[in-house]
Amino acid sequence: MVVNKDASGIRMRIGNKWVYMNEEAVKNHPGGAVIEQYRNSDATHIFHAFHEGSSKAYKQVELLKKNGEHDERLERELEKRLDKGDVNVSVYDISVEQEKKMVESFERLRQRLHDDGLMTANETYFIFKSLSTLSIMAFAFYLQYLGWYMTSACVLALAWQQFGWLTHEFCHQQPTKNRPLNDTVSLFFGNFLQGFSRDWWKDKHNTHHAATNVIDHDGDIDLAPLFAFIPGDLTKYKATVEKAILQIIPYQHLYFTALLPMLRFSWTSQSVQWVFNENNMEYKVYKKNAFWEQATIIGHWAWVFYQLFLLPSWPIRIAYFLISQLGGGFLIAHVVTFNHNSVDKYPADSRILNNFAALQILTTRNMTPSPFIDWLWGGLNYQIEHHLFPTMPRCNLNRCMKYVKEWCAENNLPYLVDDYFVGYNLNLQQLKNMAELVQAKAA
Repeated sequence: MVVNKDASGIRMRIGNKWVYMNEEAVKNHPGGAVIEQYRNSDATHIFHAFHEGSSKAYKQVELLKKNGEHDERLERELEKRLDKGDVNVSVYDISVEQEKKMVESFERLRQRLHDDGLMTANETYFIFKSLSTLSIMAFAFYLQYLGWYMTSACVLALAWQQFGWLTHEFCHQQPTKNRPLNDTVSLFFGNFLQGFSRDWWKDKHNTHHAATNVIDHDGDIDLAPLFAFIPGDLTKYKATVEKAILQIIPYQHLYFTALLPMLRFSWTSQSVQWVFNENNMEYKVYKKNAFWEQATIIGHWAWVFYQLFLLPSWPIRIAYFLISQLGGGFLIAHVVTFNHNSVDKYPADSRILNNFAALQILTTRNMTPSPFIDWLWGGLNYQIEHHLFPTMPRCNLNRCMKYVKEWCAENNLPYLVDDYFVGYNLNLQQLKNMAELVQAKAA
């Protein structure tokens, strides 16, 4: 094999073999574009993380491995990758020998969790969560019927946040081992009830899981032009409007919090744009899903606008819309900006991509757990555990925490967990670091 990033198809390592997928197979990948993130890298544990419980996926990878081979040149190419640190950019300095031991140790941890039943689906739990979250939305509608309009808007914002977590779990195939059922429920909860496209979210979020905080891979850290997290972001300000926005980047740590409620507007608008482009996308799965993606997003906005129509006056309609939309945005944003934005990023070609466990642990911060936070945050306060084992049911993440802490100690890796304002201040510090760099360049 020859390493050629421009070649048709992709090569990646699964276990101890390098496998090849031609371009047609890549475009037919059921997960879409996420597979591209592991071109010329070790995809062993990200495969396990995404395909847990899918016998079809494991059969397909075994067929690929039959034609795979050990390639010394590719192995040497991986070992040559050296990171260069910068502002908010860390260096992956685990040796190849340590890395191999760590990878083997993580495989034993994964098997132990299987043996102890933590990866087993819990349908009863998710039926309860689904019914209780539907009840929150129904309560919002009932409050509107009683004339408690602003209270109704607040409860609807909470319902949208909670449906965000449920959709997230169904998309990760946590509730059942029936993947078509999980996908169907996520379409209803995500597109129709919440207004976030399931396929848009999977494309965005699975890529984030595959290459967390890796520059030029993880779109979640590319928030230009409103925010700059790394020096490389500063090269993106080329258009006149973008250059004007660059003038306020020195104050980004001051206005970041004020923009959190806008997240729902951003994600719903991206969802609308996505679903009406799905027919023209290169990946087969998106073309296949396009009709129902579009129909359910249209259905979402139909019931939202009908609900507003039922309100007695335009001032109440506008207030209801803004409170529910901005409230829903803040309730999601204060969670999803905590776990990774507060931690350093890694270079695009970092060897950390070959050490799945280290990648997730070094780029993720947990929020201190409590029964209330476990509920409000949808289990995402256990973000380290979730990133290591994305198909693990939410109700098992607390138990998993003990295993992961022990594993981190055995492998000399940090386990980051902090109270909210500690982590949030570290998030703001990352923004401030870049603000100071921009000021220094302008001086």
